[in-house]
Amino acid sequence: MIRRGFTVVELVITITVMGILLTLAVVNLNATQANGRDSERKADAESIATFLETFQSTKDSSIPYSGLSYPGTTGSTALTTSTISTILPGIPEVIARAPDVDNDQDISIVPATNALTTTVGVLPQPGAGNDVYVYQPLTASGTLCADPGAGECRRFNLYYYQETTSSVQVVRSKAQ
Repeated sequence: MIRRGFTVVELVITITVMGILLTLAVVNLNATQANGRDSERKADAESIATFLETFQSTKDSSIPYSGLSYPGTTGSTALTTSTISTILPGIPEVIARAPDVDNDQDISIVPATNALTTTVGVLPQPGAGNDVYVYQPLTASGTLCADPGAGECRRFNLYYYQETTSSVQVVRSKAQ
């Protein structure tokens, strides 16, 4: 007798093996995408820190407190969508937005609301549902610096969320 097709058992085994391989491919793809977003967040945070260092070290008479201090969290030097191109000239807005934020939305840099310098203590807390870069300018004594005044914002921390480890990372100013 000549066999002309596959048995039901052979088809079930084939479909099961294909399902397992497809599941492994999807899991690997998700992990690769998360690693890519983490790499982008880290590179963005380091680039933002570089622009902040430039602000602090370069005196520009059109920008209040440049060359004296880091930007504050309020007032004319607060990092907002409308002021970022003035305060940090040359910064591409794509750097100031987290990986999953659309180009028509506001920048992802938000001011810290407290002076706790631990990755679990800073507020607002960057996380999976809150994909932001938290900018925390500090005075020499370690208090939160809202307005740079006469060069009072002496250092900063920039916090971001790392998706693959579910942890918050920090980039610190060179003046720490």
